[in-house]
Amino acid sequence: MNIKKIKHFIYLVQKERTGNPVEVAKRIAVSERMIYNYVSILKNDFNAPIDYNRYKQSYCFLEEGSLIWEWEKN
Repeated sequence: MNIKKIKHFIYLVQKERTGNPVEVAKRIAVSERMIYNYVSILKNDFNAPIDYNRYKQSYCFLEEGSLIWEWEKN
């Protein structure tokens, strides 16, 4: 899995500008199946409240919050 691509996907979700799964897959150069994998990882491993909004035609986070991907020095 390419971390840069999943981070780009998360950025597009935050902006609510993914488009449908086929469109976002083309935009970030992955398969449609990988988009479903990204969504599953975000939901199941990171407990992110993500879902597809048919009205907005985009994946969206259902509540405010953030994912932290950075190393924090103690």
